Amino acid sequence: MDDLAKLAIEAHGGLDRWRQLKSVSARLLVGGALWGLKGKDVILNDVHVTVDLHKEWTSHWPFIKPDQHTSFQPDRVAIETSDGEVVEERFNPRESFKGHALETPWDDLQLAYFAGYAMWTYLNTPFLFALPGVKTEEIRPWQEKGEVWRRVKATFPPSIATHSTVQIFYFDQTGLLKRHDYEVDIMGGTPGAHYVSELKEISGIMVPTKRRVFGRQPDGKAVSTPLVVSIDLSEVEFS
Repeated sequence: MDDLAKLAIEAHGGLDRWRQLKSVSARLLVGGALWGLKGKDVILNDVHVTVDLHKEWTSHWPFIKPDQHTSFQPDRVAIETSDGEVVEERFNPRESFKGHALETPWDDLQLAYFAGYAMWTYLNTPFLFALPGVKTEEIRPWQEKGEVWRRVKATFPPSIATHSTVQIFYFDQTGLLKRHDYEVDIMGGTPGAHYVSELKEISGIMVPTKRRVFGRQPDGKAVSTPLVVSIDLSEVEFS
């Protein structure tokens, strides 16, 4: 890990504290233009999520029906009932997105896959910099909103399901996360500029509770409209 990645991890609570915890759960209020574009409006509007902090696993609930939840892992995604019955499942789910563009509709399992890896990535940032196979490098700083933000370029191994192999994370001078850029490979490489705010300390970990995602221009500047995704977190609990 480079020095900025280490600073960011310390600023968000430190790796020792992170390793003492097993999972994080939260209530999500979700909005933005993406869901209607994908034909999946309303499903994730008001849900709960649980993310594992030591392996890539996520579950959202309720999902479509009150007694259903998702189970996401990189090589399998499923919709299950509260009794453990498998309603639908798909192995090697990323293969199902071949040829997709931004406007390509999703089925329910594709929605579960996207939401699963996305929330796993977000709620494990910046601690995922310490995962095996993740490489980090500080790149030139960025000026925005009258501030200078330092930036980490992170390169992820194929074993981690996430937006894209290379992603850029922006931090203020204290090491707190401000923005996160990526290309959404499963939507034809659509570029995103993802802003975070209202960080709160919960169980010793700094958690962004407000997230707003916009498109991104070739020069790196965000496109102000439309709001692609909004996520507001509450009832955040670590275990």
